[in-house]
Amino acid sequence: MEPGAPARHRLYGLLVESDRALPGIAPVDEEGAPELRIWMGRVPAEVFPPGAAEEPWYVSPRLTAADEPTVVVHRTAGGAFRLRYGDGCEYHVDAAAARVACTWPAHFTAEDAATYLLGPVFGLVLRLRGIPALHASAVAIDGMAVALVGPAGAGKSTTAAALAARGHALLADDVLGLRAAAEGVAVQPAYPHLRLWPDVVPALYGPGTELPPLTPNWEKRGVRLDHAFHPHPLPLAAVYLLCARQAGPDAPRLEPMGPMEAVLALVPHAYVGWFPDRAAQARELEALGRVARTVPAAWAIPGADPARLGELCAMIEADVRGRRG
Repeated sequence: MEPGAPARHRLYGLLVESDRALPGIAPVDEEGAPELRIWMGRVPAEVFPPGAAEEPWYVSPRLTAADEPTVVVHRTAGGAFRLRYGDGCEYHVDAAAARVACTWPAHFTAEDAATYLLGPVFGLVLRLRGIPALHASAVAIDGMAVALVGPAGAGKSTTAAALAARGHALLADDVLGLRAAAEGVAVQPAYPHLRLWPDVVPALYGPGTELPPLTPNWEKRGVRLDHAFHPHPLPLAAVYLLCARQAGPDAPRLEPMGPMEAVLALVPHAYVGWFPDRAAQARELEALGRVARTVPAAWAIPGADPARLGELCAMIEADVRGRRG
Protein backbone atom coordinates (compact mmCIF):
# COMPACT_ATOMS: atom_id res chain seq x y z
CA MET A 1 0.00 0.00 0.00
CA GLU A 2 1.38 3.41 -0.97
CA PRO A 3 2.25 5.71 1.97
CA GLY A 4 -0.45 8.21 1.07
CA ALA A 5 -3.26 5.73 0.47
CA PRO A 6 -6.12 5.67 3.01
CA ALA A 7 -6.37 2.51 5.08
CA ARG A 8 -8.64 0.88 7.62
CA HIS A 9 -7.47 -0.86 10.76
CA ARG A 10 -9.11 -2.65 13.68
CA LEU A 11 -7.61 -1.34 16.94
CA TYR A 12 -8.86 -1.75 20.51
CA GLY A 13 -12.19 -2.96 19.14
CA LEU A 14 -12.68 0.18 17.01
CA LEU A 15 -12.87 0.36 13.21
CA VAL A 16 -10.31 3.04 12.36
CA GLU A 17 -9.89 4.87 9.06
CA SER A 18 -6.61 6.73 8.51
CA ASP A 19 -5.61 8.96 5.61
CA ARG A 20 -2.52 6.74 5.29
CA ALA A 21 -1.72 3.25 6.53
CA LEU A 22 -0.57 3.34 10.14
CA PRO A 23 3.06 2.18 10.30
CA GLY A 24 3.45 -1.50 11.07
CA ILE A 25 -0.30 -2.16 11.37
CA ALA A 26 -1.93 -4.47 8.84
CA PRO A 27 -5.01 -3.00 7.12
CA VAL A 28 -8.40 -4.71 7.29
CA ASP A 29 -11.02 -5.06 4.59
CA GLU A 30 -14.11 -4.05 6.55
CA GLU A 31 -17.14 -2.14 5.36
CA GLY A 32 -19.25 0.28 7.36
CA ALA A 33 -18.79 3.68 8.91
CA PRO A 34 -15.49 4.05 10.77
CA GLU A 35 -15.70 4.75 14.48
CA LEU A 36 -12.48 6.77 14.47
CA ARG A 37 -10.83 8.85 11.72
CA ILE A 38 -7.12 9.72 11.82
CA TRP A 39 -5.08 12.28 9.89
CA MET A 40 -1.32 11.69 9.87
CA GLY A 41 0.94 14.67 9.24
CA ARG A 42 -1.74 17.34 9.00
CA VAL A 43 -4.50 18.94 11.08
CA PRO A 44 -7.62 19.59 8.97
CA ALA A 45 -8.89 23.10 9.74
CA GLU A 46 -12.50 22.09 9.15
CA VAL A 47 -12.22 19.56 11.99
CA PHE A 48 -9.86 21.38 14.37
CA PRO A 49 -10.21 25.15 13.73
CA PRO A 50 -6.85 26.92 14.13
CA GLY A 51 -6.68 29.48 16.90
CA ALA A 52 -9.54 27.96 18.91
CA ALA A 53 -9.54 29.23 22.49
CA GLU A 54 -8.07 26.68 24.88
CA GLU A 55 -7.04 26.29 28.48
CA PRO A 56 -4.27 24.27 30.17
CA TRP A 57 -5.64 20.90 31.27
CA TYR A 58 -2.68 18.80 32.36
CA VAL A 59 1.10 19.15 32.67
CA SER A 60 3.13 15.98 33.15
CA PRO A 61 5.34 15.97 36.25
CA ARG A 62 7.89 13.93 34.28
CA LEU A 63 10.56 15.97 32.52
CA THR A 64 12.55 15.51 29.35
CA ALA A 65 16.35 15.75 29.22
CA ALA A 66 15.81 19.46 28.49
CA ASP A 67 13.78 19.84 31.73
CA GLU A 68 10.52 20.29 29.81
CA PRO A 69 7.31 18.39 30.68
CA THR A 70 7.08 15.18 28.67
CA VAL A 71 3.54 16.16 27.67
CA VAL A 72 1.28 19.20 28.07
CA VAL A 73 -2.45 18.92 27.41
CA HIS A 74 -4.80 21.79 26.50
CA ARG A 75 -8.58 21.66 26.20
CA THR A 76 -10.69 23.85 23.92
CA ALA A 77 -14.02 25.39 24.87
CA GLY A 78 -15.68 22.84 22.60
CA GLY A 79 -14.16 19.92 24.48
CA ALA A 80 -11.36 18.95 22.07
CA PHE A 81 -7.88 18.19 23.38
CA ARG A 82 -4.40 19.05 22.14
CA LEU A 83 -1.48 17.01 23.44
CA ARG A 84 2.02 18.34 22.80
CA TYR A 85 4.97 16.12 23.68
CA GLY A 86 8.35 17.45 24.69
CA ASP A 87 9.91 16.21 21.45
CA GLY A 88 7.47 18.22 19.31
CA CYS A 89 4.91 15.56 18.35
CA GLU A 90 1.39 16.99 18.64
CA TYR A 91 -2.04 15.32 18.68
CA HIS A 92 -5.55 16.73 18.41
CA VAL A 93 -8.52 14.69 19.69
CA ASP A 94 -12.07 15.94 19.21
CA ALA A 95 -14.62 15.96 22.03
CA ALA A 96 -16.33 12.78 20.82
CA ALA A 97 -13.02 10.94 20.43
CA ALA A 98 -14.10 10.19 16.86
CA ARG A 99 -11.36 12.17 15.09
CA VAL A 100 -7.63 12.45 15.72
CA ALA A 101 -4.94 14.42 13.89
CA CYS A 102 -1.22 14.41 14.51
CA THR A 103 1.90 16.24 13.36
CA TRP A 104 5.57 15.77 14.11
CA PRO A 105 8.82 17.75 13.73
CA ALA A 106 10.90 17.51 10.56
CA HIS A 107 13.51 15.16 12.05
CA PHE A 108 10.81 12.69 13.10
CA THR A 109 8.80 10.22 11.03
CA ALA A 110 5.30 8.79 10.93
CA GLU A 111 6.71 5.80 12.83
CA ASP A 112 7.74 8.12 15.67
CA ALA A 113 4.29 9.71 15.76
CA ALA A 114 2.59 6.31 15.71
CA THR A 115 4.46 5.30 18.86
CA TYR A 116 2.54 7.90 20.89
CA LEU A 117 -0.63 7.48 18.84
CA LEU A 118 -1.00 3.75 19.47
CA GLY A 119 -0.24 4.13 23.18
CA PRO A 120 -1.19 7.15 25.30
CA VAL A 121 -3.26 8.91 22.62
CA PHE A 122 -5.39 5.82 22.08
CA GLY A 123 -5.62 5.51 25.86
CA LEU A 124 -7.19 8.98 25.94
CA VAL A 125 -9.49 8.09 23.03
CA LEU A 126 -10.74 5.02 24.90
CA ARG A 127 -11.33 7.01 28.07
CA LEU A 128 -13.26 9.74 26.23
CA ARG A 129 -15.39 7.03 24.59
CA GLY A 130 -16.24 5.50 27.96
CA ILE A 131 -14.04 2.42 27.49
CA PRO A 132 -11.99 1.81 30.65
CA ALA A 133 -8.38 0.76 30.12
CA LEU A 134 -5.57 -0.55 32.28
CA HIS A 135 -1.84 0.06 32.07
CA ALA A 136 -1.33 -3.60 31.22
CA SER A 137 -0.34 -6.18 28.65
CA ALA A 138 -2.35 -9.31 27.88
CA VAL A 139 -1.95 -12.71 26.25
CA ALA A 140 -4.36 -15.51 25.38
CA ILE A 141 -4.01 -18.76 27.32
CA ASP A 142 -6.34 -21.59 26.29
CA GLY A 143 -8.85 -19.19 24.76
CA MET A 144 -8.94 -16.82 27.74
CA ALA A 145 -7.30 -13.43 28.27
CA VAL A 146 -4.69 -13.04 30.99
CA ALA A 147 -3.72 -9.51 32.06
CA LEU A 148 -0.29 -8.45 33.30
CA VAL A 149 -0.65 -5.18 35.20
CA GLY A 150 1.95 -2.85 36.62
CA PRO A 151 3.69 0.53 36.43
CA ALA A 152 6.30 1.44 33.84
CA GLY A 153 9.33 -0.79 34.22
CA ALA A 154 7.49 -3.57 36.07
CA GLY A 155 8.08 -6.07 33.28
CA LYS A 156 4.66 -6.24 31.62
CA SER A 157 5.98 -6.36 28.07
CA THR A 158 8.87 -8.63 29.05
CA THR A 159 6.53 -11.15 30.68
CA ALA A 160 4.12 -10.95 27.75
CA ALA A 161 7.02 -11.60 25.37
CA ALA A 162 8.11 -14.62 27.42
CA LEU A 163 4.56 -16.02 27.40
CA ALA A 164 4.30 -15.38 23.65
CA ALA A 165 7.52 -17.36 23.19
CA ARG A 166 5.77 -20.23 25.00
CA GLY A 167 3.01 -20.25 22.38
CA HIS A 168 0.46 -17.81 23.80
CA ALA A 169 -0.89 -15.19 21.40
CA LEU A 170 -0.54 -11.51 22.25
CA LEU A 171 -3.68 -9.42 22.82
CA ALA A 172 -2.29 -6.06 23.92
CA ASP A 173 0.83 -4.33 25.15
CA ASP A 174 0.76 -1.41 27.60
CA VAL A 175 -2.86 -0.31 26.96
CA LEU A 176 -5.58 -2.87 27.77
CA GLY A 177 -9.13 -1.92 26.80
CA LEU A 178 -11.94 -3.51 28.82
CA ARG A 179 -15.63 -4.06 28.12
CA ALA A 180 -18.36 -5.53 30.29
CA ALA A 181 -19.38 -9.03 29.18
CA ALA A 182 -22.33 -11.24 30.09
CA GLU A 183 -20.47 -13.00 32.90
CA GLY A 184 -17.53 -10.74 33.59
CA VAL A 185 -15.14 -8.64 31.53
CA ALA A 186 -13.83 -8.93 27.97
CA VAL A 187 -10.46 -7.75 26.69
CA GLN A 188 -10.20 -5.85 23.39
CA PRO A 189 -7.25 -6.77 21.15
CA ALA A 190 -4.90 -3.90 20.34
CA TYR A 191 -2.17 -4.57 17.76
CA PRO A 192 0.57 -7.22 17.27
CA HIS A 193 3.58 -5.32 18.60
CA LEU A 194 5.67 -5.48 21.76
CA ARG A 195 8.06 -2.78 22.97
CA LEU A 196 11.08 -3.96 24.93
CA TRP A 197 14.07 -2.31 26.54
CA PRO A 198 17.29 -3.50 24.87
CA ASP A 199 18.72 -5.00 28.08
CA VAL A 200 15.93 -7.62 28.32
CA VAL A 201 16.30 -8.88 24.75
CA PRO A 202 19.20 -11.33 25.40
CA ALA A 203 17.34 -12.92 28.34
CA LEU A 204 14.28 -13.48 26.16
CA TYR A 205 15.80 -14.47 22.85
CA GLY A 206 19.33 -15.60 23.67
CA PRO A 207 22.76 -14.01 24.19
CA GLY A 208 23.87 -11.83 21.33
CA THR A 209 20.35 -11.30 20.00
CA GLU A 210 19.71 -7.77 18.79
CA LEU A 211 16.39 -6.29 17.73
CA PRO A 212 15.87 -3.08 15.75
CA PRO A 213 14.71 0.03 17.63
CA LEU A 214 11.09 1.07 17.24
CA THR A 215 12.44 4.00 15.21
CA PRO A 216 15.89 5.62 14.99
CA ASN A 217 14.68 8.14 17.61
CA TRP A 218 13.55 5.59 20.24
CA GLU A 219 15.63 3.40 22.52
CA LYS A 220 13.04 0.66 22.95
CA ARG A 221 13.10 -2.31 20.61
CA GLY A 222 10.11 -3.43 18.59
CA VAL A 223 8.89 -7.02 18.26
CA ARG A 224 6.34 -7.84 15.54
CA LEU A 225 4.03 -10.73 16.44
CA ASP A 226 1.70 -10.79 13.44
CA HIS A 227 1.98 -14.60 13.49
CA ALA A 228 1.13 -14.77 17.20
CA PHE A 229 -1.65 -12.23 17.72
CA HIS A 230 -5.24 -12.88 18.75
CA PRO A 231 -7.40 -10.40 16.79
CA HIS A 232 -10.72 -10.99 18.57
CA PRO A 233 -12.03 -10.12 22.06
CA LEU A 234 -11.60 -12.72 24.78
CA PRO A 235 -13.06 -13.09 28.29
CA LEU A 236 -10.65 -12.02 31.01
CA ALA A 237 -9.70 -15.09 33.07
CA ALA A 238 -7.03 -13.77 35.43
CA VAL A 239 -5.15 -10.63 36.45
CA TYR A 240 -1.56 -10.62 37.69
CA LEU A 241 -0.10 -7.48 39.26
CA LEU A 242 3.66 -7.48 38.78
CA CYS A 243 5.73 -6.56 41.83
CA ALA A 244 9.38 -5.67 42.30
CA ARG A 245 11.82 -8.48 41.57
CA GLN A 246 13.03 -10.38 44.62
CA ALA A 247 16.12 -12.47 45.28
CA GLY A 248 15.95 -15.68 47.28
CA PRO A 249 14.45 -19.14 46.96
CA ASP A 250 10.81 -18.03 47.40
CA ALA A 251 10.73 -16.03 44.16
CA PRO A 252 9.23 -16.22 41.67
CA ARG A 253 5.84 -16.83 43.25
CA LEU A 254 2.15 -15.91 43.04
CA GLU A 255 0.12 -14.57 45.97
CA PRO A 256 -3.69 -14.59 45.51
CA MET A 257 -5.66 -11.55 46.61
CA GLY A 258 -9.29 -10.96 47.46
CA PRO A 259 -11.69 -8.64 45.59
CA MET A 260 -11.22 -5.61 47.85
CA GLU A 261 -7.44 -5.87 47.75
CA ALA A 262 -7.63 -6.35 43.98
CA VAL A 263 -9.69 -3.25 43.26
CA LEU A 264 -7.43 -1.10 45.44
CA ALA A 265 -4.39 -2.52 43.67
CA LEU A 266 -5.87 -1.91 40.21
CA VAL A 267 -6.99 1.71 40.67
CA PRO A 268 -3.47 3.22 40.33
CA HIS A 269 -3.10 1.42 37.00
CA ALA A 270 -6.08 2.94 35.23
CA TYR A 271 -4.71 4.21 31.91
CA VAL A 272 -4.61 7.99 31.55
CA GLY A 273 -5.54 8.09 35.23
CA TRP A 274 -4.44 11.73 35.35
CA PHE A 275 -7.38 12.74 33.14
CA PRO A 276 -9.53 15.06 35.31
CA ASP A 277 -13.00 13.80 34.44
CA ARG A 278 -15.23 12.61 37.28
CA ALA A 279 -17.60 10.73 34.98
CA ALA A 280 -14.68 8.81 33.44
CA GLN A 281 -13.25 8.09 36.87
CA ALA A 282 -16.62 6.76 38.03
CA ARG A 283 -16.85 4.48 34.98
CA GLU A 284 -13.36 3.20 35.63
CA LEU A 285 -14.05 2.49 39.28
CA GLU A 286 -17.18 0.57 38.30
CA ALA A 287 -15.23 -1.41 35.67
CA LEU A 288 -12.37 -2.20 38.04
CA GLY A 289 -14.88 -3.28 40.67
CA ARG A 290 -16.40 -5.65 38.11
CA VAL A 291 -12.94 -7.03 37.33
CA ALA A 292 -12.20 -7.55 41.03
CA ARG A 293 -15.56 -9.30 41.66
CA THR A 294 -15.53 -11.61 38.65
CA VAL A 295 -11.87 -12.25 37.78
CA PRO A 296 -9.29 -13.95 40.03
CA ALA A 297 -6.30 -11.73 40.81
CA ALA A 298 -2.87 -12.34 42.28
CA TRP A 299 0.40 -10.61 42.97
CA ALA A 300 3.17 -11.89 40.70
CA ILE A 301 6.62 -11.60 42.29
CA PRO A 302 9.39 -12.24 39.73
CA GLY A 303 12.79 -13.56 40.70
CA ALA A 304 15.77 -11.23 40.57
CA ASP A 305 17.48 -13.49 38.04
CA PRO A 306 16.01 -12.86 34.54
CA ALA A 307 16.80 -16.49 33.70
CA ARG A 308 13.96 -17.52 36.05
CA LEU A 309 11.27 -15.66 34.10
CA GLY A 310 10.24 -18.97 32.55
CA GLU A 311 9.39 -20.25 36.03
CA LEU A 312 7.03 -17.34 36.60
CA CYS A 313 5.41 -17.99 33.21
CA ALA A 314 4.91 -21.66 34.12
CA MET A 315 3.28 -20.61 37.41
CA ILE A 316 0.90 -18.29 35.56
CA GLU A 317 -0.02 -21.03 33.08
CA ALA A 318 -0.66 -23.54 35.87
CA ASP A 319 -2.66 -21.02 37.89
CA VAL A 320 -4.91 -20.10 34.96
CA ARG A 321 -5.51 -23.74 34.04
CA GLY A 322 -5.99 -24.78 37.65
CA ARG A 323 -8.71 -22.18 38.20
CA ARG A 324 -10.59 -23.56 35.19
CA GLY A 325 -10.49 -27.05 36.67
